[in-house]
Amino acid sequence: MLSPLEYDQLDGLGMADLVRRGQFTAAELCQAAIARAEAVNPRLNAVILNLFEQAQHRATAGLAAGPFGGVPFLLKDFGAQYAGVPHTAGSRALRHFVPTEDAELVRRWQAAGVNILGKTNTPEFALMGVTEPALYGPARNPWALGHTPGGSSGGSAAAVAAGIVPLAGAGDGGGSIRIPAACCGLFGLKPSRGRVPTGPEQGEKWQGAAVEHVLTRSVRDSAAMLDATLGPDTGAPYFLPNPARPYLEEAAREPGRLRIAFTLDHPLGRPLHPECATAVRDAASLLESLGHEVAEVPLPFDGRAVSTAFMVLYFGETGASIAGLAKVLGRPARPADVEPTTWLLGLLGRTYSAADFAAARHTWNDHARRMGQFHQTYDLLLTPTLATPPVRIGELQPKPFEQKLLRVVNTFSLGGLIRRSGLVEKLAEQSLEKTPYTQIANLTGQPAMSVPLHWTADGLPCGVQFIARLGAEDVLFRLARQLEQARPWFAKRPSLLA
Repeated sequence: MLSPLEYDQLDGLGMADLVRRGQFTAAELCQAAIARAEAVNPRLNAVILNLFEQAQHRATAGLAAGPFGGVPFLLKDFGAQYAGVPHTAGSRALRHFVPTEDAELVRRWQAAGVNILGKTNTPEFALMGVTEPALYGPARNPWALGHTPGGSSGGSAAAVAAGIVPLAGAGDGGGSIRIPAACCGLFGLKPSRGRVPTGPEQGEKWQGAAVEHVLTRSVRDSAAMLDATLGPDTGAPYFLPNPARPYLEEAAREPGRLRIAFTLDHPLGRPLHPECATAVRDAASLLESLGHEVAEVPLPFDGRAVSTAFMVLYFGETGASIAGLAKVLGRPARPADVEPTTWLLGLLGRTYSAADFAAARHTWNDHARRMGQFHQTYDLLLTPTLATPPVRIGELQPKPFEQKLLRVVNTFSLGGLIRRSGLVEKLAEQSLEKTPYTQIANLTGQPAMSVPLHWTADGLPCGVQFIARLGAEDVLFRLARQLEQARPWFAKRPSLLA
């Protein structure tokens, strides 16, 4: 029998290796994961749909003999559709929606051998950097239950950090892998645009800004899972050449002497929390001690232009998501079908013209070129992942007077008036003030990772972000593994759930 301590000390590849060698069975791993979930999830609200019985059956019937054969795994309840299983996307409008076909990425995860135990909490339509959907209630951070695990992959991050599973599905359209990784003390890599499949139904997600992968405790789990899932599927709009070597091999190689620029400039000109600044400075010192060339630079992109372009995407995609609900509901969506903030975002999306959207896309392309020039000099850009440590649950929810305003605006469809009033710009800055560093990589398509190198004085994780040139996940994995060895984080565990 696998003890809770033994289970907690293994990453996914470690578990799969023991299964292959006959030291433990997939059924024992499954039972250990279920026991952990039953012990901690009532306090975390990370897993919102359990598939324990099905997982136990699969564990005994046999799973694919891939690199993660027998390893317990969770799906985020957004993006990665799993045939025959409810897919709510955190919205009451979709609480009865059950897809009939697996997403291609889910097929590849299963071919890698994982055993799907359930689905994790996410904000409605994965729109927020915190995970507090009205449908399920907030997910909680295992490091401090009163704080957010981040979003939108917050349920997955909380589950991995709490030791329910060693890795879990996640997606990143504006930071939704890296933000929860930073909040929960995990490793989180957003792959390059086109690195992993988006089919079979979608050619791209969020105009190509969104990419799916996993949240992990170890670097090698992330590398091995990307090896298992990379490559285009039928009809893919993007194609990236396969890496020269498997990423798992790259993670074992030395990174060489890298040229790394770091910045502490806040993209919106706001104050940066001292703990986040300390995290970056400490990381820069560590990098220098490891032999890298490190230099402080001004922010190499226009933070306000990036935030504006991102918000046009954000509003437009929300409007499209709400319009798309008609296919499931059999009628046009109404304000009562979604959360008030979601409805407002959709209203705002309808106030922009095709020309506005095209102009925003030009900003993406301009910044892809700008960052390409930057990487002629520097291999990597180091920034804080977040501008603040994990916020308290409810801190970013609308205040009572804002809730009243939302009701009036939504009732009378006053999105145009709100936009003309200048409140959109204020909303954009408030929305991104605490998460202003991640969107640039979504717009340019570059790979980026959050690495857990710092904890605050009161014990909260505080990640740092590295952005590489398009297609350079190999550079990120090599450096990440070096940092993992120099400043190990795998053994760190939330004391509240010990």
